[in-house]
Amino acid sequence: MPNIDASVLTDFATQLLVAAGAPHDEAALVGRSLVVANLCGYDSHGVMRIPFYADMIAKKEAIPGVQLTVIKESPSILVADANWGLGRVQCGKLIARLIEKANSTGIAAGTLYNSSHVGRLGEYCEMATDVGLVSQLMVNTHGAARRVAPPGGTEPRLGTNPMALGVPNGDEPLILDFSTSATAEGKVRVKAIAGEDCPSGWLLDSEGRPTTDPNALYADPPGTILPMGGDQAYKGFGLALMIDIFSGALSGGLVARETPITPKGNCVFAVIISPEHFGGVEHFVRQTEQLADFVRSCKRQPGVEKIVLPGDPERATLARKTADGIHLDDENWRKLGDFARTLKVEIPAVEPSF
Repeated sequence: MPNIDASVLTDFATQLLVAAGAPHDEAALVGRSLVVANLCGYDSHGVMRIPFYADMIAKKEAIPGVQLTVIKESPSILVADANWGLGRVQCGKLIARLIEKANSTGIAAGTLYNSSHVGRLGEYCEMATDVGLVSQLMVNTHGAARRVAPPGGTEPRLGTNPMALGVPNGDEPLILDFSTSATAEGKVRVKAIAGEDCPSGWLLDSEGRPTTDPNALYADPPGTILPMGGDQAYKGFGLALMIDIFSGALSGGLVARETPITPKGNCVFAVIISPEHFGGVEHFVRQTEQLADFVRSCKRQPGVEKIVLPGDPERATLARKTADGIHLDDENWRKLGDFARTLKVEIPAVEPSF
């Protein structure tokens, strides 16, 4: 398993995206975003995505360099068409505009459709918490990439439909970022590329039987990812259903359907809130700190080192990987290397980790 410094991997990712057809500024933004996802422990949203992004660029299913088109706008609302631009670029523009609006009006809601994959939702929440704002984002798969069957079903009907919420809290913002399925599809793809089994409880095959084979998800007919919730999976699936409506129907985009009519991508629903316009910043900060401290002070079960709050695992992983480098399994690194050779991009030398 290679051990790669984040700056080296960021430069490599940027070069690959430029060679695939992205302008340098967009390639640098997307490349850095992918590497930060790896640093935070979200390998499903990391550099393994680059060959897939490049394939979509080649097929004109993702179009670098396009403008964000505003469809409707008011002081507190923004509806935008991403024109199938790179998702991290276009969604970043949406959130930046909503932050401006929320600072002015107190609350801003926005939607985005016709966007390629927007990446890790928690990153957009971090944009808001960095300036003291509260946020919520949710996305669907733009009517394509169905992966999850309803409880009791054997056919995929919805995407993994993630949600993220962010709350500023000093140096330890609370960032909750999760799929409404048992796992993100990208984590299954990482396992498939690596030639590894998935943990039990992630997947069903096309007959509705539990399986640990990641390739079952991509078979014909396909398997499915279980909804979040275990014995109460109807709650996870119900949340995914609502996210599909908020993201797809409300935005002017698309909800899940039998025959997709657009490329795989995301419709986005986002809300940004300024505490100053509600109970006030001082009250908000005091109450949030008090709640976080109160929860952390809970008496722990034997063997539990500390109480973990949303954002803690990512910060710990970020600190460790920033110091030690990013670890990629042999097969995912080989795939990136093979892809680099096709684009005539130099592969950085890396030291194996043991």
